[in-house]
Amino acid sequence: MPEDTNSSDCEVHRQLRQAVREICAGFPDAYWRELDRNRIYPEDFVKSITDAGYLAALIPEEYGGAGLGVTEASVILEEVNRSGGNAGACHAQMYVMGTLLRHGSEEQKRTYLPKIASGELRLQAFGVTEPTTGSDTTQLETMAVRRGDHYVVNGQKVWISRAEHSDLMLLVVRTTPLDRVVKKSEGLSVLLVDLRKAVGKGLTIKPIRTMINHATTELFIDDLEIPVENLVGEEGLGFRYLLDSLNAERILIAAECVGDGRWFISRACRYAKERVVFKRPIGQNQGIQFPISRAHIAIEAADLMRIKAARLFDAGRACGAESNMAKLLAADASWEAANVALQTHGGFGFAEDYDIERKFRETRLYQVAPLSTNLILSYIAEHVLALPRSY
Repeated sequence: MPEDTNSSDCEVHRQLRQAVREICAGFPDAYWRELDRNRIYPEDFVKSITDAGYLAALIPEEYGGAGLGVTEASVILEEVNRSGGNAGACHAQMYVMGTLLRHGSEEQKRTYLPKIASGELRLQAFGVTEPTTGSDTTQLETMAVRRGDHYVVNGQKVWISRAEHSDLMLLVVRTTPLDRVVKKSEGLSVLLVDLRKAVGKGLTIKPIRTMINHATTELFIDDLEIPVENLVGEEGLGFRYLLDSLNAERILIAAECVGDGRWFISRACRYAKERVVFKRPIGQNQGIQFPISRAHIAIEAADLMRIKAARLFDAGRACGAESNMAKLLAADASWEAANVALQTHGGFGFAEDYDIERKFRETRLYQVAPLSTNLILSYIAEHVLALPRSY
């Protein structure tokens, strides 16, 4: 497989890719393999990529960041996965930033963004999903009641990744009961939680062990007090603010899937050329070649939609459909590439030392979350094709 197939890259992107690859080279397969085996958070890797300034890509220069766009952020995360790593350990800092950047007060930005950019603070947690609501965000039940200069929050969240490894968290709560709003998307608000102060004082974090090393947790919130000045934007408009982060999230996840897909295809090609059966390389057989070729084509097509969505986002234009389509296409393509790589390796694909099974598990997540494939299809049907709402 060619070393770099990104013909649409400008010189800045090519330099960015090379710089990220150089960092990732210090964290080889054995590093990620050991962390996966023991379910350990990649502290050293996250520190390295933070110290190099890449997790501050979206933070404006005036606050100590690089002032880049989602397009560049997607290149960074793609290269992490393309190098065999798992950007899921740090990707939230990229997409969570959208809500704070676009809707946070000037005081909030001055207080937090420079420290996030320098790595002094981590904003890696996004508290949205609840056990009883799943993907229906409008039905969130975690309630925040204002009492003087504080909100008192009670509720429960689930699948909140990196909460144990973050200093700050954006928490989506209901500030107006559902039965008192005209539209069910109203009455939600976003609060910035200082986890260093909250844990043990109304917030309990319980780790959830899963099939991948994703550092995910469940949150139990009992009379947690959050200062009113930690409200992001206006009370009741949180759902609208949430969309800024979610479109960026889908673009960045699509980029990670593209990175995964290119890693799978590269490994499949390498093994197909090296593995000799019946006195010739197995890659000489069309039965091996054609599935790899199809997977490559699917990844390259998905990448084009990722690029389109990212450029629309950076231009401040509507990109809901494109972001959703990019995520679906890339997730499907990476999963196809994962299956092809596993099939190409045969029995060795199941061995930990080849890393196929680890990345196979990791990329499978994106068929389910964030945002399931079926919800994306429903969105396209309703909002793009003008078909009746199906749920």
